[in-house]
Amino acid sequence: MLKNLTKAKLQAGETVFGCFVRYPSGSFVEVLGYQGWDFIVLDGEHGTLQPEDCENMVRAAELRNVTPIVRVTTNQAPTILRFMDTGAQGLQVPWVNSAVEAEAAVAAVKYHPVGKRGLAGVRAADYAQAAPLAEYVKQANDETLVVIQIETAEAVEQLPEIITTVGVDVVFIGPTDLAHSLGVPGQSQHPSVIAAFDRIVEIVTSSHVVLGTMALTPDDAQLWLERGARYLTVTSESLLRKASHDYLIKVR
Repeated sequence: MLKNLTKAKLQAGETVFGCFVRYPSGSFVEVLGYQGWDFIVLDGEHGTLQPEDCENMVRAAELRNVTPIVRVTTNQAPTILRFMDTGAQGLQVPWVNSAVEAEAAVAAVKYHPVGKRGLAGVRAADYAQAAPLAEYVKQANDETLVVIQIETAEAVEQLPEIITTVGVDVVFIGPTDLAHSLGVPGQSQHPSVIAAFDRIVEIVTSSHVVLGTMALTPDDAQLWLERGARYLTVTSESLLRKASHDYLIKVR
């Protein structure tokens, strides 16, 4: 199993930057790899990606030394297993609202004795060709990254307990769904949402867990860096929108 460079950077106190990809294209992932991203989030929640798609996208990420992380649709062990078996080095889980749900996510990613993930000679284990499965299990438990998303009012309330879950590496603020949960959809700068952000920042930055979120512009990223975030993401659509807009404004 390859070393998880993103996890290593986070453990060293560094900040990492990643891009969400919703479309089944290994070539697109490879192009992003040339651009210098630390990790790519293969988005199976708000995209069309299936495990078969992710397997080839993971290969492309590995080719460029970019960490492949998958975001699944739901915090269910059978779903997580199929996506992690592609060789993804991390899991991003939406809608985690309690410590019990956080524990379930960790258990689905990690093998015995840490978790309960099913073991087989799949791609994640190099098809059991490169090393004994017992050796792979230890490596996988060390290298896999677990990211849980906090995106509801309930999750914010339960965060002091969630944050204590052994095996959680990153708490990721989902600003869009959090605003929706607070009754102000599409208003991520509403005072109630900002107050929730502040509460999350206070709890996470005083713990051993890394704070992460979406930062669609450099200005957004700078604000979150100042708040202590070290796992920052952007969508491929937002990058393309800005580049296309700037280009067309200049040439038309």
